[in-house]
Amino acid sequence: MASAAFVTLGCKVNQFETEVMEGLFKEAGYEIVEHSQPADVYVINTCSVTSLGDKKSRQLIRRVQRQNSEAIIAVTGCYAQIAPEQIKAIEGVRVVLGTANRRRIVEYVDQAILQNGKIIDGVTDIMKVREFEDIPLLDMPTRTRAFLKIQEGCTNFCSYCIIPFTRGPLRSRPLDSVRREAEKLLANGFKEIVFTGIHLGAYGRDFKDGTSLADAARAVLDLPGLRRLRLSSLESIELSDELLALLRDNPKFSHHLHLPLQAGSDDVLKRMNRHYDRGEFSRLLARVRDAVPGVSVSTDVIVGFPGETEEMFAESLEYIRSLEFSRMHVFPYSPRTGTPAAEMPDQVPEPVKKERVHRMQAVAGEMAQEYCRSYLGTTQRVLLETDTDGEKDGLTDTYIRVYTNDEAELGEIYDVCLERLYKDGVYGTIINTAD
Repeated sequence: MASAAFVTLGCKVNQFETEVMEGLFKEAGYEIVEHSQPADVYVINTCSVTSLGDKKSRQLIRRVQRQNSEAIIAVTGCYAQIAPEQIKAIEGVRVVLGTANRRRIVEYVDQAILQNGKIIDGVTDIMKVREFEDIPLLDMPTRTRAFLKIQEGCTNFCSYCIIPFTRGPLRSRPLDSVRREAEKLLANGFKEIVFTGIHLGAYGRDFKDGTSLADAARAVLDLPGLRRLRLSSLESIELSDELLALLRDNPKFSHHLHLPLQAGSDDVLKRMNRHYDRGEFSRLLARVRDAVPGVSVSTDVIVGFPGETEEMFAESLEYIRSLEFSRMHVFPYSPRTGTPAAEMPDQVPEPVKKERVHRMQAVAGEMAQEYCRSYLGTTQRVLLETDTDGEKDGLTDTYIRVYTNDEAELGEIYDVCLERLYKDGVYGTIINTAD
């Protein structure tokens, strides 16, 4: 039996797509092994959201080639889509696929085996792709939370982002397919499903019949066995009253939203080509919190964008503190060749970016601790996900990371009393298995 190993860089969408490809190889008779082990085929699912992602992708390809020079190396994902010629120049690469036609990856690998030495190029013009590539899950994920990709593509064209060029236009998964895949995941014991997509809030816009993300949520919320539905990243301006009402009223819908802010300065937001200013974001956030009492809101922020002055950064710090996010991911700006921001004047020097990242991370840490502290002494439902030497951890409905040393089963939901701040979350004691 031939063997295949997989390596994934990047986002939850990439993780889901790797799981889909693993299923295709398993169905074709391949044994799936860890990427640290010898394998006949290595599939590397790349990321290109930053230049560091490109670099890590190249390093992984070379490392795998050194590990087994006789193996077939297939490279897919965003970096493969945007720079196929760079990848084909790396020794050992035999298949380049991109972000479309994933269903044909086994076929391309088989071609590469037969055509010794020839590189199979399956990269297509992603800007011409108009339909969601609906590949069913043929094998179950190994995690306790199941990601379900329901949307592809982005048309926002933020000035710093390469993703619209690697993922193409908006495409949505049909509602019957969303429900069918969710049923399959629940039948295999998953309690929580996370909807993922490149531009998730735009789900259904390409159908032109009024279908929306709220419809996708309704398609799975009534399924027996579902305990939680969670949404991955959303744009705040795309939150409909219908979706917020569903989030408020359905107990299975997790009270957590990830709404990327990206900058707390109107000047920077305008340069980023974000489609709101600070006032609009504040009003949207207030609307969300009014509509869904107790909702947890996390965010992303980019530091050191071209033209960001010390005054603008200080303005961002003050504004972000006032919003009281439950969690914040901080990223230094990374130039991407081919984006408008990479050509902008007044690029911020790396040492300045680094110093500002530290200051913004300090604010992120303060907000996260304050949010966790507000839950101490309460009992929350926690889905346990991992076990490290007897210490288990998982997430509450509101995305607080909870740790415990109590005996428990991974993949189950427990009522846990939250007792003290601990690591990046809280430590707690299990009261009982949740109903």
